[in-house]
Amino acid sequence: MQCLRVGRACQLSMFAGMRRASSAGLAAGNDRLLMLQGGFSSVFEAQSRDDLQSEIVSFARGLGFDTVSAITVIDHLLADSEFIAIDNAPSAYREVSEDGGESARDPVMRHCKKKSVPIIWDQTTYISAGESDMWEKQATFGYRTGICLALHLPEGRQFVLGGDRDRPLPSASQELTRMVADLQLFAVLAQDAALRVLLPPVPDTVAVSLTPRELEGLRWTMEGKTAWEVGNILGISERTAVLHLTNATHKLDCVNKHQAVLKALRLKLIF
Repeated sequence: MQCLRVGRACQLSMFAGMRRASSAGLAAGNDRLLMLQGGFSSVFEAQSRDDLQSEIVSFARGLGFDTVSAITVIDHLLADSEFIAIDNAPSAYREVSEDGGESARDPVMRHCKKKSVPIIWDQTTYISAGESDMWEKQATFGYRTGICLALHLPEGRQFVLGGDRDRPLPSASQELTRMVADLQLFAVLAQDAALRVLLPPVPDTVAVSLTPRELEGLRWTMEGKTAWEVGNILGISERTAVLHLTNATHKLDCVNKHQAVLKALRLKLIF
């Protein structure tokens, strides 16, 4: 086990840059990069549940996964948690996996409930957790190995994204690292689309006031610049650049700078 509606040009620039920063030094083919850029931008434009499912499934298959699940979790203080799932699971698998206690036992889901670090899982993950029977049952339907991660969001919300397949994941560490990085960046966009499409709209009634430096930091982050590069561009230290980005993230009620960029774009604070 190893342990996020803007103009199309802005989207491609932002997420190509984000991917470069997340997988620096890992060379990818032109066809793959084009596929990733298209997937990043198109999922953000999803207008319905069917649109969202189509984009998520298409992107996952482009990464080499046979099946994928995207679960939006909403925790309620005085009621049971709400789960809104989008997947392309075989119908027969759904019938045998709808036992509510299964997810509580599943070591992958237990990991994602507590941690934000992606988990790369296979049979040994389940054996180590004493749940080998669970792996045997799901392996029959092609769920033999995969990568899963969770984004822990404000207001008791989580977004869990996992890709699965029936053949081993790449043995080359660079290729596997690239798959994880691609899935992480896609998850940031997919969760934003999922909250917009699947949940009732909540108007942004509270005005957000960002300082000029905070706005500049978000704009350069949108262009794929690291905090060190932002500091050089603005003539400030890396530490000060991080401070401005952190303040902007907190003011926008987000959990990381990339989500902050998305919200700032949606609120038309940056262009």
